[in-house]
Amino acid sequence: MTSQILHLQLTAMQLSDAMQPSAVGKGVSDFRQTALSIQDSVRAGCDVLIHPQEPSEIVLQLENIGSRNLRLNVRIEGNFPSEWCRIGMEGYDLAPRSRMDAVLYFQVPADFFENQAPLEPGQSLVLDYHSLIYVYYTEEDTGRQLVETAGVNLYVRPRSLYLNFVPALYREVDFIGRFLKIFEQAFEPAVQTLDVLWAYLDPMTAPQAMLPFLAHWVAWPIDRRWTLERQRFLIRSAVELYRWRGTRRGLRLYIHLYTDLPLDDHIIAEKDKHICIEEIRGQGLVLGNTRLGEDAMLGGGRPYHFIVRLRCDRPNQVDEQLVRHIIDQEKPAFCTYELYVEELGVRS
Repeated sequence: MTSQILHLQLTAMQLSDAMQPSAVGKGVSDFRQTALSIQDSVRAGCDVLIHPQEPSEIVLQLENIGSRNLRLNVRIEGNFPSEWCRIGMEGYDLAPRSRMDAVLYFQVPADFFENQAPLEPGQSLVLDYHSLIYVYYTEEDTGRQLVETAGVNLYVRPRSLYLNFVPALYREVDFIGRFLKIFEQAFEPAVQTLDVLWAYLDPMTAPQAMLPFLAHWVAWPIDRRWTLERQRFLIRSAVELYRWRGTRRGLRLYIHLYTDLPLDDHIIAEKDKHICIEEIRGQGLVLGNTRLGEDAMLGGGRPYHFIVRLRCDRPNQVDEQLVRHIIDQEKPAFCTYELYVEELGVRS
């Protein structure tokens, strides 16, 4: 690829052990017919391997071996979609006895092998593509316009992990890689699932479709009033909630999981906590140590009664009806309660 003025050199940045042309889809491409006419002329050109979604590059080195400045323009034509390739250049002027690199960036869509929509009935998927790089240049003083060409063969191949488990001799055969990819696509999803099985069994990371199974596993009823995020927290904490059910600690934990109000375990005084649960207690009948109307009363007592006060940091943080449902569900059946929802700074 040398003339008296401009020298071209192509270097592929990604090479494969095997670059035999594929028989799949050979000569059946539905791209421009003008590009197909160059197929035979570029079979001996630069070869580049492309994996879907992974970028591949070709470095085109341009050397001006003449005595005049050259004005350059590079383009590529072939039987592949134009959006697969873009060209990056350091500039458009090349001084005498100097060099410049242009880079051709190739990237095939990730769904190349899965997307069969463009194929017509009876048509095969094309894996081998052929193209020509045209370098147009104009001499500065004479105005003479010339062109140099270079051939490029593009081979689209699936990346197969299974090639790492066969001897190097078989990795040199292009068909082996494509053949092993069939088994990899069948078995690899199951292998990947086993590798991250722990994530499927954790309610915080499991797919949404797995949540009903995990909830049934811990006998937790799915309530559509809970958001998806709350369902995950509650299923994960179900065993602990069962352990403390009917106690102040269990009720506080349940309300915390729903409202995000802090547990305030570091605060000793119950009345200062965001989730305050106070039990109404008396000393019973004590003779000689009671002042009627101050710390004792006749009749009207409410045994097994408690008061819940929620101190919210922002308005509408708590759905009162849902909190009442939680308390009714968690408290002992014989207990009664009062519920007060307050906003910080507006305590009554």
